[in-house]
Amino acid sequence: MRVFVAGGSGAVGRPVVRMLAARGHEVVATTRSATKAKLLRAAGATAVVVDGLDAAAIGEVVARAEPDAIVHQMSALGGAPDMRRFDRWFAATNALRTRGTENLLAAARASGVGRFVAQSYTGWTNAHDGSPVKTEEDALDPRPARSQRETFAAVRYLERAVLGAPLQGTILRYGNFYGPEASEALLGLVRRRRLPIIGTGAGVWSWIHVDDAAAATVAAVERGPRGVFNVVDDEPAPVSEWLPFLAEVLGAPAPRRIPRWLGYLAAGEAATRWMTEGRGASNRRARWELAWEPRWRSWREGFRSGLSDRPMAGAGSQGPHAGGGFDGAPSQPAHDPRTPNGPQRPQGAE
Repeated sequence: MRVFVAGGSGAVGRPVVRMLAARGHEVVATTRSATKAKLLRAAGATAVVVDGLDAAAIGEVVARAEPDAIVHQMSALGGAPDMRRFDRWFAATNALRTRGTENLLAAARASGVGRFVAQSYTGWTNAHDGSPVKTEEDALDPRPARSQRETFAAVRYLERAVLGAPLQGTILRYGNFYGPEASEALLGLVRRRRLPIIGTGAGVWSWIHVDDAAAATVAAVERGPRGVFNVVDDEPAPVSEWLPFLAEVLGAPAPRRIPRWLGYLAAGEAATRWMTEGRGASNRRARWELAWEPRWRSWREGFRSGLSDRPMAGAGSQGPHAGGGFDGAPSQPAHDPRTPNGPQRPQGAE
């Protein structure tokens, strides 16, 4: 299959390119950086330097590539995380989720591309009430934080545009990333004890290693199912559980705890709501319909051994599926009937 990967030099784009090439696909991948183009060539792709917001240029390179499928991995996050000014932090990425998506879909229509796989997100976007673990059918947050409204709108725009296009559209809602070149900012905050637990820390997060996200993307390209899929690991967990564990793995001091009211003052509405009210996601549909399962089934395993290409301090020699909880006992996933540890068939699956 000939695959066009838009945004091939990002944290997920790079392993997607590598895995596609390793499986015998012909890959054309884009980047905005001539330096990163060399890395894409080394991974087995034909590299193209192009701006995803340049509609004419995107149309030209897609037409020249004549792909069977397009993978949309374009994003543009940079600098330190800024939860208080979330929309400003995500402004460039939001442009790629809206105008960039329009450009790719227009190019797909013009070139007769029948399959389109796009990166989306699950996490703070979920409704903050009801079950702590959400499926793809559950509602998104009807009242996102003020500082996240533009970003939320961009996510919704991307999903609706892809699913409404006259092609086989697949939306992959990735959980929170960790892994090589994907979690350095987070680790820096934890090491410096600048990421406190706000309130009870009851907000539930879902994580995914970048290599597992890439493997799910390759599965979506090859199988081509239409619809929305949560791409997360098997263990959604509250902040009060995963954050102290991560600090322990890094050999960092235990995170501070601050009351909710102080969280609003210090970190803002978005961070406070996410840490206290967030909802995780079930990967059941992705496991079944993509015939995929995460190598790092739990963030516990991934934080120990998958944060970088080198073993982490305090991580020991445990690798994927080694298990082990915070106290060294075998991990016991926070089990939800909609978050199985195996590819069971979900209700309504075709």
